[in-house]
Amino acid sequence: MVEVSEEALNLRDAYLETGIVTEQWANDALHVAIATVAGCSLIVSWNFKHIVHFEKIPLYNAVNTLRGYGTVGIFSPLEVVKYES
Repeated sequence: MVEVSEEALNLRDAYLETGIVTEQWANDALHVAIATVAGCSLIVSWNFKHIVHFEKIPLYNAVNTLRGYGTVGIFSPLEVVKYES
């Protein structure tokens, strides 16, 4: 379990300041920030509007890089589930 930290809140604010999402969707930005600060290698989400979005993923990772964090892979469940035939 990962707690909401001041560090994650600051990263969320950086996403908002960059315009990746608006204040209305701050919780979605916080989700990405918490995973980033915790060092998660990927996020799996059904949120295609504000998280798993082809234009937003590189923006989240650009802010992460500028702030000294690693990148985080962001995928839909369909991209990470393997079905055996």
